[in-house]
Order: sequence, then C-alpha cells, then structure tokens
Amino acid sequence: MLADADRIFTNLYGFQPWNLSSAQKRGDWDNTKGLMAVGQDAIIDAIKASGLRGRGGAGFPTGMKWSFMPKDPQPGRPSFLVINADESEPGSCKDREIIRNDPHKLIEGALIAGYAMRARAAYIYIRGEYIREAEVLFAAVEEAYAKGLIGKNASKSGYDFDVFVHRGAGAYICGEETAMLESLEGKKGQPRLKPPFPAGVGLYGCPTTVNNVESIAVVPTILRRGAAWFAGIGRPKNEGTKLFQISGHVNKPCVVEEAMGIPFRELIDKHCGGIRGGWDNLLAVIPGGSSVPLVPAHEIMDAPMDFDGLRDLKSGLGTAAIIVMDKSTDIVRAISRISYFYKHESCGQCTPCREGTGWMWRVMERLREGDAAPEEIDLLLDVTTEVEGHTICALGDAAAWPIQGLIRHFRPELERRIAEKRGGLREAAE
Repeated sequence: MLADADRIFTNLYGFQPWNLSSAQKRGDWDNTKGLMAVGQDAIIDAIKASGLRGRGGAGFPTGMKWSFMPKDPQPGRPSFLVINADESEPGSCKDREIIRNDPHKLIEGALIAGYAMRARAAYIYIRGEYIREAEVLFAAVEEAYAKGLIGKNASKSGYDFDVFVHRGAGAYICGEETAMLESLEGKKGQPRLKPPFPAGVGLYGCPTTVNNVESIAVVPTILRRGAAWFAGIGRPKNEGTKLFQISGHVNKPCVVEEAMGIPFRELIDKHCGGIRGGWDNLLAVIPGGSSVPLVPAHEIMDAPMDFDGLRDLKSGLGTAAIIVMDKSTDIVRAISRISYFYKHESCGQCTPCREGTGWMWRVMERLREGDAAPEEIDLLLDVTTEVEGHTICALGDAAAWPIQGLIRHFRPELERRIAEKRGGLREAAE
C-alpha cells in the first residue's frame, strides 16, 4: 500500500488548477537548474539506480534506454526526445490525466530527460482525440516558455531546449515508436524495420529516444527525492509507483497511483469498492490493456500487479489498464470485439498481420455463435502463433495474445457453444 506522502501525481484528479503557479506550489520547477547541475551522466545513473522501467507497456529499464544515446552528437545531427502521448490502447487512460491535470510535471521531466540525453528538443505526440488535453498542454508549454523554464537558457541552466506538441490523427499504430516517428515526419504512420534503432537513426534521421508520458513525468520527483526512495517502493526489478487504470465491473472505476506489486485483491478493494456482485462474481481480468492475455479469476485474485508477477501468469502489466469482467460477460464476444479492433487498426504493411487479423476475427465471430467445427479451435490457435512474432511491430502479437488467452483458459466455453449449436441443428433436422 502506497503512503500519501509517496505519491508523485498529487493533482491526478484535478482538484487544483493545472497552471504554472499551482504546479510550483505543488513542488514542480523547484530548483530545476540544481537538478540539472549534477551533470548529464549523473542524471542517467540516478534513473538507472531508481529501477524505473518504461511505463508505456514494454517495461524496458529507462536509464539504460537513455544511455544508448550518443554522448557527443555530430554537427547537423542533433538528438531528440519524443514523448508518446498517443495512448490508444483500449482501457488505458492514465496519460490524459497527467496531461490535463499535471502537465508541468511532463514538461519539466522532458527538459531534464532531454538534457541528460543531450537532446536538442522534445516532441510530445498527443492523441488526436484528446482535444481538451491538447489545449491544456499547448497552454502549459506557452507558460513554461514565457517564464524562461524552457527555450534559450532553459531554467537558467545554460542549456537550450525546445518543446513541441504534435497532434496525431487517431491511428492506434502511431503509438508504436517508429510509426510515430514516421507520422511526426509527415509520412504515413507505418512501423520501420529495426535495425537501425531510433537511438541511432530516429526522427529526421537523428538519434532519438521515445518514452511514455508517465516515464518522463516521474523523473523530476525521482531526482528530488532520491533514487533510493523510488527503488524502495514495490518489489525488486519492479520498483516505484504506477498509475493503474481500472475499468469494467468494479463498483468504482478509477485511475489511481499505487505501489508496483500491490496484490490485485487489495488494489480493487481499497480503491474500487470491490467487484460488482462480490468476489465470487469475478470471471476474468485483462490486466494491462486489451493487447495482453486475460487471466481467470482464481489466478489473478492474489497476484502481484507488476511486470514479473503478471508475466508469471502468461500475461503482462502493459500500461496497467485493468479491465475487470464479471460472470455476466460474454467472454467470447469480448475477445472477438478486441480482435476486430486489431483488424481495424492494422496498418497493412506486414502480410501476417494484414491477412491474419481479419481471418482471426472472422473465426472468432463464428466461434461466438458456435458456428464452427471443434478442430477450428486448434487451427485458430496455430494461426495466432504464426502471426505472433512475425511482424515488424508488436501489433501482430497484440492481435494474437487475447485469443491465445481465451483458448488457454476458456476452451470449454468455446466447445460448449459448438456442441449446443450442433445439438440445435440436429433437433431442427429431426
């Protein structure tokens, strides 16, 4: 359980204004120059020591990612920081709360992270549907420029650093880091082949690091309070606080900051008032946004909510977008609807994804109705393994994993529907 004193996002619910003067009262932009004065490599070492892992889903160590950037950028090839505020994962809604209620944490974090990586500028790529959030972010950036916190001699540190806000056009695929870079350059948002990796050849062919909003927004607080403080929260290799977004069949859906590794039952009881209809009514949970496999009730109940705890259950923490489903849920229909989403959002660049997502959805629709042969369950599972890991980006994996989770845990439900349909057809024939 996280103590109130350890919360980083103290205005998560917008009870106070988002503007600069209010942010400064909450401790933002407090001696930013001093935080930067320790030196670029010292900042990266502190982030490594804190144990911070990327909050966008993959969970890669943030400090290590920063260290991949060149120490001495070449003339004509400046380094860039790109912040992923696309947040198109179904169930995920944490970054929008940061942007509309605590935007200066993100902007200050961008300055410090950019300085540590020798970046010339930060680009914040915000989801097109986030209309009000974008308005707040544009205004917050203007405030920071007006007060000299960013721009020339940012925060009187002697370092020049610009922040640009770029609105996307509502494409899920642009949440993938290289597709986002393509979109920023004015091209069609399609993932790039890797290598080369963005740290070598990224935005405009220059060294680039792409980080999630939450990963960047926590940086100033970590530096102010010390890496040991952050590392002391949560479990080993799963350190720090995390924004959990809990939706579905709970009594009080919410976004809440908690310690990594908090047991699922404690998280739901403490912040959501329990499961709708009681714990015996819980059917399954998608713990990290729609792209991770579901976990049945008996496995998730006491599971630690962090990267390793959920990996052990053959699922993942992802963005910590927790979708709770009680026994009123048509679980096959739910996964079929997710399949349709990935079919719709595939950019069409890779054949396994372009062809496979549509095929998987059509089979899922027939399984939903029971209008399939029993052997098609194994055929579908086999096709998901042919899509998974065979595409340029992870959208193929995201389309395959929900179906794999359904078959792993709810195969009897699929078989029951097929048997009932066949039984009904026999009765009609007789």
